[in-house]
Amino acid sequence: MTLGELIEKLGGALAQGDPDWTVEGVNACEHASPFEVVFGDSAAAISEALACSAGIVVLPPGGTASYPHGKCIVETDQPRLWFARAAKLLSKPMIGSGIHHAAVVAPDAVLAVGVVVGAGAVIGSHAQIGEGTRIGAGAVVGDRVRIGELCHIYPRAVLYPGTTLGDRVMVHAGAVLGADGFGYVRDNATGAYTQFPQQGTLVIEDDVEIGANSTVDRGALAETRIRRGTKIDNLVHVGHNCDIGEDVILVALTGVSGSSTVGKGAVLAGQVGIGDHAHVGPGVILGGQSGVFNGKTVTNDGLKPGTVLYGTPARPLRQVLREQATLARLAKRSSKGPE
Repeated sequence: MTLGELIEKLGGALAQGDPDWTVEGVNACEHASPFEVVFGDSAAAISEALACSAGIVVLPPGGTASYPHGKCIVETDQPRLWFARAAKLLSKPMIGSGIHHAAVVAPDAVLAVGVVVGAGAVIGSHAQIGEGTRIGAGAVVGDRVRIGELCHIYPRAVLYPGTTLGDRVMVHAGAVLGADGFGYVRDNATGAYTQFPQQGTLVIEDDVEIGANSTVDRGALAETRIRRGTKIDNLVHVGHNCDIGEDVILVALTGVSGSSTVGKGAVLAGQVGIGDHAHVGPGVILGGQSGVFNGKTVTNDGLKPGTVLYGTPARPLRQVLREQATLARLAKRSSKGPE
């Protein structure tokens, strides 16, 4: 692909250089070749990018007073985003095609054109798989599962019966989608537990990514839904009946208990714990190891945009720091004993 073609697809302005310059990929500054792209979005990163061997440098407008001769310079308001989108466009197609002879595909499964199924994968009865989707080795796609176009199911992922995936969904190795939720009814007389029915569905919308060894449970009687564009890290658990909004980030070791909701654009950092029937509002940012109690609601109401909430229960960082300072003073005072 030429640089001019890339700019036509991604936007930005060619501030210097040849639009016919060949672009082969993206790279870090220390490894970049004259046919690869690097970016700079801070003063230090801009200096490093302009000094390295890369032939194409992506910068914010006015990022530096002058450009070195011989480099192609692309100006855009969000260099990091431009770089990431360029990487996707320039990525090389994966090798492999068709259905491996060691795969097991039900006779009534419907596989569209260009579907790839790896060795040892199992495709269940009445499953539907969209055009260009790849199913990795050892993955299990259960009965009546529907998978959209251009998805990538990595090796040993498991999609339980009835799960639905939209287009361009990425499910990494070992992830389990659509398992029974953790719901039981206790017999007060004997103390024995009986499972509450777990017969609902799981819907994963377009452009969602689910990390390795993460789990998302089906609904109990209704559905669990992960909405468009959400990105789930490795080792995350989402319980039954949850509704995770668009463009949400769930970082590793986070757990969202059953029947909770997370609003559009929220960010839950590592090891965040959300109780059942809790609600995290749109755009809320929860710092690492924060928690929300059962049935509680956390929002950004009255807070400046971008405020980070910490602690359990989650509250603004400034408040947490004031509380910790007060406790430290009290502890110091009590350690001295009575005067």
